[in-house]
Amino acid sequence: MRSTTLCCLAAAGTVLPFASAFMAPAAPSLSRPHLALSASSALSSSSFAPSLAAPLRSSANKHPRQARATLRMQMQPSDEAGDLDPQTYQDALRNTAIAVSAAVAFGAGVWTQMGPEAGLSWFTGYILEESLSVDNLFVFILLFNYFKVPRSGQEKVLTWGIAGAVIMRGLFIGAGIVAVKSFRPVLLAFAGFLVFSSYKMLASGGDDDDDDEDLSNNAVVKFASGVVQSTKTYDGDNFFTTVDGVKRATPLLLVVLCVELSDILFAVDSIPAIFGVTEDPFIIFTSNIFAILGLRALFQVVAKLMANLEYLEPAVAVVLGFVGLKMIAEFAGVEVSEEAALGVVATVLSAGVGASLVKNKQA
Repeated sequence: MRSTTLCCLAAAGTVLPFASAFMAPAAPSLSRPHLALSASSALSSSSFAPSLAAPLRSSANKHPRQARATLRMQMQPSDEAGDLDPQTYQDALRNTAIAVSAAVAFGAGVWTQMGPEAGLSWFTGYILEESLSVDNLFVFILLFNYFKVPRSGQEKVLTWGIAGAVIMRGLFIGAGIVAVKSFRPVLLAFAGFLVFSSYKMLASGGDDDDDDEDLSNNAVVKFASGVVQSTKTYDGDNFFTTVDGVKRATPLLLVVLCVELSDILFAVDSIPAIFGVTEDPFIIFTSNIFAILGLRALFQVVAKLMANLEYLEPAVAVVLGFVGLKMIAEFAGVEVSEEAALGVVATVLSAGVGASLVKNKQA
């Protein structure tokens, strides 16, 4: 029981800095820049990266998550996000607390029913996946800003987007389990990818190159637009509308498709990361699902304060590198305890959020 309490405290200790950041005042907005989306990634065929009217350039060798870190420090949330009334914002904070509490309670149940090792693995996986999933929210916000999605439409896109993410993660996890069971050295490929991802995120340093890409050339948006021939205007929160007697898709359906494609891109390093923590299908799936379901409540909070967590992304990069090295070490027969893994993940992520808060106060 004492060990369970300590583990819950460790999980709470990681979440509390996030809560502090959410309750801290948002950085003042001097102007609302025009957002455009560009696609470039050395690790995938495309990734979302906004460019400002200034302009902000995207780098062809920049990791998708690293690109998001650089970009969100140079942009402000949309007017709608910044104009959340106090009651709506408080409700979002309360719902986030409820989602986190439910996850902690479920993790404690895993610990009690399956043992301390399983419990530690669950909490480590949940914290890791929750931190990686925050990037999904940044992509949602960028898409909502660019496509000027109305508030009612945002709610609907989030619901469908998260439902799709649950299904896709389940498929990716199932494929990963089959691959690991069939050919165990695939874990080394997962580990190598995580270490490489970590290096790219840390080494890029936010440098940009001079090649601007127009939205019309964005691989994801271009593909989605080819699949969904939408109208140019919204019809409330409907996915379809009737134009001259013909049923047509609205831009809201196009945004949903872009959201689903972005989740596939992020799953590329999210799924290998959880295999670095455990190979138990139940722990992998449930920790992922709790992390994803928590995004629904977390969205409005992140939308309001997206510019305040500057050092979260480097912290995530360090965690990815640690998990990759842990996988390599364990494949070679060197065991890394679950307590140590949870301690490293919680400490690094908390340090990233804490450093962001300190800088915000100094600014």
